[in-house]
Amino acid sequence: MLKRPLVPATALLWGLQFAFLSPALALIMVSLYGATPAEVGWVLAVYNAGGFVAALVIPAWADRRHRYLPVLVVCAVLTVALAVALALATSLVVAALALVVLGGPAGVGMSMLYAHLRHSGASPRVIVNTRALISFAWVAGPPIATAVIGWFGNRAILLVVAAVGVLTTVLAVVLMRRSRDPDNEPDAGGPSAADVSVAPMSRPRVAVVVVAFVLAQATNAAAVAVMTLFVTEHLGLPVIWAGLALGLAAGLEIPALLVMGRLSARFSSLGLLVTGFLAAVVYYAGMILVPGPIALLALQVPNAWFFAAVAGVGITLFQDLIPRPGLATGLYTNTRRVGSILAGPVIAMASSPLGYPGVFATCAGMALVAVVATWGAGRTRPVADDTASDPAQLA
Repeated sequence: MLKRPLVPATALLWGLQFAFLSPALALIMVSLYGATPAEVGWVLAVYNAGGFVAALVIPAWADRRHRYLPVLVVCAVLTVALAVALALATSLVVAALALVVLGGPAGVGMSMLYAHLRHSGASPRVIVNTRALISFAWVAGPPIATAVIGWFGNRAILLVVAAVGVLTTVLAVVLMRRSRDPDNEPDAGGPSAADVSVAPMSRPRVAVVVVAFVLAQATNAAAVAVMTLFVTEHLGLPVIWAGLALGLAAGLEIPALLVMGRLSARFSSLGLLVTGFLAAVVYYAGMILVPGPIALLALQVPNAWFFAAVAGVGITLFQDLIPRPGLATGLYTNTRRVGSILAGPVIAMASSPLGYPGVFATCAGMALVAVVATWGAGRTRPVADDTASDPAQLA
């Protein structure tokens, strides 16, 4: 995938840090600091708000100086500091401050790696393949984290995160020092269809694409959140089928990303994204009528293709549309955060007469809107005024 394994190793370790920490964070707050469910919700909301701001401010600073790898090193150090601070914290207030002050900026690290790849001339295929490593980390990370907690206690996972963070910092420093050597730069892989077929867009059309992503991210967040209840209360199946469905979707996401990486050399990012949003419509519509476990598992195929498009092609598309790679990736990251907020009203549809199928029906409608919006935004002529097409001004 790359001429040297430095970038893949850094990406894998970076993914593992947060794959270990994120699923265990609520449990840590409850067990170590005595937080109530309401307090956990508020802390996570403030944490995400801090991350939202950091994902815009820090990449904008890095773009102005074209210094992505030094920021990546700082983010890796902050991740180590966050794990140590959480392990030593004696109250929820201290933990919340650590999450905002250290965790928010630390979460920008992966965006800086994507920005470095783009700035170095990496092809969309390289970037999508790098994103596949993050998916692998999220398949392996949560089971390892729960095993560590089960064997050694809740605080032990923070020490593991700190140890992985130290390794990530070392690799990031090595990558920064060797980044000027052409033999260690990402393999650009030649021109791709995405590089030549995405016409410059006006700011309103870029805003439409951003909204489409927010809708898509919201549907994914809502669907994942209700999967367990949908399986147990609506389908009347054992809870293990929910785990199997979610695990299968995560596992299929990796080969889907690799396939999309190959297709990015022949087809535009917008075109691949439209196929992903169409797959989402198929998935959510199928979930409304799913009769049993076999169909549930079969529907994870279009689900995996959908999220691979959002997670992989989405990064390259934002970098195509927005000339500043740090801001582009930060803005893309924030579509996930805003989508998670929007998922709340979607999940509330479970209380309607339609029940849990109503959640998936709403998701299908939102995905269809995303298809139409993305397809319509792509049917544009290049704009004459370069400043009018600079979506970086959106921030």
